[in-house]
Amino acid sequence: MSLRDPFMSSEASSSPSTVGADAIDVAIAQGIDFDGTPIPPAKLDLYKKVMALEAGRQRSGVSNTMRSRIVRIGAKHIPQDELNQMLVAADFAPLKDKEIAFYYGGK
Repeated sequence: MSLRDPFMSSEASSSPSTVGADAIDVAIAQGIDFDGTPIPPAKLDLYKKVMALEAGRQRSGVSNTMRSRIVRIGAKHIPQDELNQMLVAADFAPLKDKEIAFYYGGK
């Protein structure tokens, strides 16, 4: 198995690594999708506009953001009851009904 550096230049690699938390950001910065095709400029421009708006938004606190990320990402990998127990054990609020419906409702 070959491990590729996600920060390799596009000259050294035809497409960015698809592994790791920053793989999407690296691919966007390179303007190249995981399959090696260029990301259309209109898509990149819209993404950059929306991210600029988000960068200027007032934050509610680090703990709130941590919990949101844990729920959003954890729901993809961890069963509902287990994630809920982990949140409570770490002194975060348990899963809310709307989070359960959104992340686990269709499963």
